[in-house]
Amino acid sequence: MSDDLDDLEEMGPVDYLVVEFPGNRMTGEGLPLLVDLVDRGIIRIFDFLFVRKDEDGSVSAVELKELGDEAELSVFEGASSGLIGDDDIREAGEVLQPGNSAALLVYENAWAAPLARALRRGGAQMVAGGRIPVQALLASLEAIETAPSGAGSAAV
Repeated sequence: MSDDLDDLEEMGPVDYLVVEFPGNRMTGEGLPLLVDLVDRGIIRIFDFLFVRKDEDGSVSAVELKELGDEAELSVFEGASSGLIGDDDIREAGEVLQPGNSAALLVYENAWAAPLARALRRGGAQMVAGGRIPVQALLASLEAIETAPSGAGSAAV
Protein backbone atom coordinates (compact mmCIF):
# COMPACT_ATOMS: atom_id res chain seq x y z
CA MET A 1 0.00 0.00 0.00
CA SER A 2 1.16 3.55 -0.71
CA ASP A 3 2.87 5.53 2.04
CA ASP A 4 0.12 8.11 1.52
CA LEU A 5 -2.44 5.60 2.77
CA ASP A 6 -0.49 4.02 5.63
CA ASP A 7 -2.32 5.70 8.52
CA LEU A 8 -6.00 5.72 7.61
CA GLU A 9 -7.02 6.91 11.09
CA GLU A 10 -5.23 10.20 10.49
CA MET A 11 -6.85 10.93 7.12
CA GLY A 12 -9.68 13.19 6.12
CA PRO A 13 -12.53 12.01 3.90
CA VAL A 14 -11.51 10.62 0.51
CA ASP A 15 -13.54 11.50 -2.59
CA TYR A 16 -13.36 10.83 -6.29
CA LEU A 17 -14.34 12.82 -9.36
CA VAL A 18 -14.95 11.86 -12.96
CA VAL A 19 -14.74 14.98 -15.13
CA GLU A 20 -15.78 14.55 -18.77
CA PHE A 21 -14.14 16.45 -21.63
CA PRO A 22 -16.33 16.52 -24.76
CA GLY A 23 -14.47 15.65 -27.93
CA ASN A 24 -11.39 14.69 -25.91
CA ARG A 25 -10.63 18.41 -25.65
CA MET A 26 -8.96 19.45 -22.43
CA THR A 27 -7.75 23.04 -22.16
CA GLY A 28 -5.91 22.62 -18.86
CA GLU A 29 -7.53 25.77 -17.49
CA GLY A 30 -8.36 24.09 -14.15
CA LEU A 31 -5.00 22.41 -13.63
CA PRO A 32 -3.24 25.36 -11.94
CA LEU A 33 -6.15 25.56 -9.51
CA LEU A 34 -5.81 21.85 -8.73
CA VAL A 35 -2.07 22.28 -8.15
CA ASP A 36 -2.83 25.23 -5.85
CA LEU A 37 -5.20 23.09 -3.75
CA VAL A 38 -2.44 20.53 -3.32
CA ASP A 39 0.24 23.14 -2.60
CA ARG A 40 -1.93 24.72 0.11
CA GLY A 41 -2.60 21.35 1.75
CA ILE A 42 -6.33 21.50 1.11
CA ILE A 43 -6.35 18.21 -0.81
CA ARG A 44 -3.92 15.36 -1.31
CA ILE A 45 -4.09 13.49 -4.63
CA PHE A 46 -3.89 9.71 -4.52
CA ASP A 47 -4.74 8.90 -8.14
CA PHE A 48 -5.03 11.00 -11.28
CA LEU A 49 -5.58 9.40 -14.66
CA PHE A 50 -7.49 9.81 -17.88
CA VAL A 51 -9.79 7.47 -19.74
CA ARG A 52 -11.07 7.68 -23.28
CA LYS A 53 -14.25 6.26 -24.76
CA ASP A 54 -13.95 5.61 -28.47
CA GLU A 55 -16.83 5.93 -30.91
CA ASP A 56 -17.24 2.15 -30.86
CA GLY A 57 -17.78 2.29 -27.07
CA SER A 58 -14.44 0.79 -26.07
CA VAL A 59 -12.86 2.37 -23.00
CA SER A 60 -9.16 2.64 -22.24
CA ALA A 61 -6.85 4.35 -19.78
CA VAL A 62 -4.69 7.05 -21.33
CA GLU A 63 -1.15 7.91 -20.27
CA LEU A 64 -0.72 11.58 -19.41
CA LYS A 65 2.03 11.93 -22.02
CA GLU A 66 -0.43 10.66 -24.69
CA LEU A 67 -2.67 13.68 -24.19
CA GLY A 68 -0.40 15.99 -26.15
CA ASP A 69 0.60 19.54 -25.42
CA GLU A 70 -2.87 20.94 -24.76
CA ALA A 71 -2.12 21.11 -21.03
CA GLU A 72 0.98 20.73 -18.89
CA LEU A 73 0.36 17.51 -16.97
CA SER A 74 3.87 16.45 -15.97
CA VAL A 75 3.26 17.58 -12.38
CA PHE A 76 0.69 14.77 -12.07
CA GLU A 77 2.84 11.97 -13.51
CA GLY A 78 3.19 9.19 -10.97
CA ALA A 79 0.05 10.15 -9.06
CA SER A 80 -1.08 6.57 -8.64
CA SER A 81 -1.78 4.86 -5.33
CA GLY A 82 -3.41 1.88 -7.00
CA LEU A 83 -6.89 2.71 -5.73
CA ILE A 84 -8.28 3.04 -9.26
CA GLY A 85 -8.61 -0.35 -10.90
CA ASP A 86 -9.95 -1.76 -14.14
CA ASP A 87 -13.51 -1.89 -12.74
CA ASP A 88 -13.34 1.83 -11.92
CA ILE A 89 -12.12 2.62 -15.42
CA ARG A 90 -15.00 0.58 -16.90
CA GLU A 91 -17.54 2.35 -14.64
CA ALA A 92 -16.17 5.76 -15.62
CA GLY A 93 -16.46 4.73 -19.26
CA GLU A 94 -20.12 3.84 -18.77
CA VAL A 95 -21.00 7.45 -17.95
CA LEU A 96 -18.96 8.95 -20.80
CA GLN A 97 -20.36 9.76 -24.19
CA PRO A 98 -18.58 8.08 -27.12
CA GLY A 99 -15.73 10.22 -28.44
CA ASN A 100 -15.09 11.86 -25.08
CA SER A 101 -12.45 11.49 -22.40
CA ALA A 102 -12.46 12.02 -18.65
CA ALA A 103 -10.11 12.69 -15.80
CA LEU A 104 -10.44 10.38 -12.80
CA LEU A 105 -9.24 11.90 -9.57
CA VAL A 106 -9.10 10.28 -6.11
CA TYR A 107 -8.16 12.74 -3.39
CA GLU A 108 -8.18 13.25 0.35
CA ASN A 109 -9.93 16.29 1.78
CA ALA A 110 -6.87 17.10 3.89
CA TRP A 111 -8.54 20.23 5.29
CA ALA A 112 -11.06 17.99 7.09
CA ALA A 113 -8.51 15.58 8.61
CA PRO A 114 -8.33 17.26 12.06
CA LEU A 115 -12.13 17.23 12.37
CA ALA A 116 -12.34 13.63 11.15
CA ARG A 117 -9.68 12.52 13.67
CA ALA A 118 -11.48 14.25 16.53
CA LEU A 119 -14.80 12.69 15.58
CA ARG A 120 -13.26 9.22 15.31
CA ARG A 121 -11.57 9.59 18.72
CA GLY A 122 -15.01 10.46 20.14
CA GLY A 123 -16.51 7.30 18.65
CA ALA A 124 -18.39 8.98 15.81
CA GLN A 125 -18.61 7.39 12.39
CA MET A 126 -19.81 8.54 9.01
CA VAL A 127 -23.14 6.90 8.19
CA ALA A 128 -24.13 8.87 5.09
CA GLY A 129 -22.70 11.44 2.73
CA GLY A 130 -23.31 12.90 -0.67
CA ARG A 131 -23.01 15.84 -2.97
CA ILE A 132 -25.59 18.29 -4.21
CA PRO A 133 -24.86 19.11 -7.86
CA VAL A 134 -24.60 22.84 -8.50
CA GLN A 135 -27.37 22.59 -11.13
CA ALA A 136 -29.75 21.08 -8.54
CA LEU A 137 -28.85 23.77 -6.03
CA LEU A 138 -29.47 26.54 -8.57
CA ALA A 139 -32.81 24.99 -9.58
CA SER A 140 -33.90 24.83 -5.92
CA LEU A 141 -32.91 28.44 -5.30
CA GLU A 142 -34.72 29.54 -8.44
CA ALA A 143 -37.84 27.66 -7.33
CA ILE A 144 -37.71 29.39 -3.96
CA GLU A 145 -37.35 32.82 -5.60
CA THR A 146 -40.28 32.25 -7.95
CA ALA A 147 -42.58 30.64 -5.37
CA PRO A 148 -45.63 32.70 -4.31
CA SER A 149 -45.06 34.69 -1.13
CA GLY A 150 -45.39 32.46 1.94
CA ALA A 151 -45.12 29.21 -0.01
CA GLY A 152 -42.38 26.87 1.06
CA SER A 153 -41.81 28.48 4.45
CA ALA A 154 -43.20 27.18 7.71
CA ALA A 155 -44.99 29.41 10.15
CA VAL A 156 -43.11 29.85 13.41
